Amino acid sequence: MITLAIDIGGTKFSMVVFDDDLPIARESRTTDREGGRDWMLDQITTIGRKWQRTMMIDRCGIGFGGPVQFELQRVALSTHVGGWREFSLPAYVTHTLGIPAVMDNDANVGALGEYAYGAGAGCDKLFYMTLSTGIGGGILFDGNIYRGADEYAGEIGHLTVRPDGAECLCGSRGCLERHCCGLWLQRDFGETAEHLMKDPAFVVKYVVDLARGLKACIMLLNPERIVIGGGIAKAGEALFGPLRDELRRQVTSWSRARIDVVPAALGDDSVIFGALALANSL
Repeated sequence: MITLAIDIGGTKFSMVVFDDDLPIARESRTTDREGGRDWMLDQITTIGRKWQRTMMIDRCGIGFGGPVQFELQRVALSTHVGGWREFSLPAYVTHTLGIPAVMDNDANVGALGEYAYGAGAGCDKLFYMTLSTGIGGGILFDGNIYRGADEYAGEIGHLTVRPDGAECLCGSRGCLERHCCGLWLQRDFGETAEHLMKDPAFVVKYVVDLARGLKACIMLLNPERIVIGGGIAKAGEALFGPLRDELRRQVTSWSRARIDVVPAALGDDSVIFGALALANSL
């Protein structure tokens, strides 16, 4: 089975072709935010048709960096790149490339990827958080994504961690995403998240807000493991060591809920492999 897997993020996008579980072709590029939806659709069409000249692609799985209406298979919106509201990306892929497609938000898809191929293997109660341009969460119970009554479950990025905090793109104040994601770190501090994570003094302060969000996840869901992916997670133990220490300080002392927080084993490819797993539903 030949599968096209697509990961659309606010900073970059990737397209990979798999022959069963083996990647055989790949394109990764920086997202052109100014170009918006039309630029991205042109990239998908151009790259997809190029590959179709030499191989027969059977299906497509997509992880999208923003809320997705899964049952309707359309993007709800994107706060990072314009033009996506109420757009049916799978229908577009089917129309232009002639292959069946399925889509979910990137955090749900990343959770699937780490469960099927990475750090979440064997963990039937799993929470995955993408810590990158934005922040999102994916909840897995027994290998199945929990989406909630209206398909908005897992949106950890918009938990309030500072009631008097700065205004978020969502319109609320003090959101976890507003104070911890890469987009706002660079705007607030004038440095990339990669650079900031190399400063131990900064990290000790940074993980306080991050732990507040994850504490809510731990106390509400009691996951077997929390896997964190996305660009900021690539800081490794420089981030995860202080984060675990802060979680131990914050999590209610009488609680025996486990604090098992690890970086994504698949690195930048959690969503890509999750898109492959998601396509198995077609």
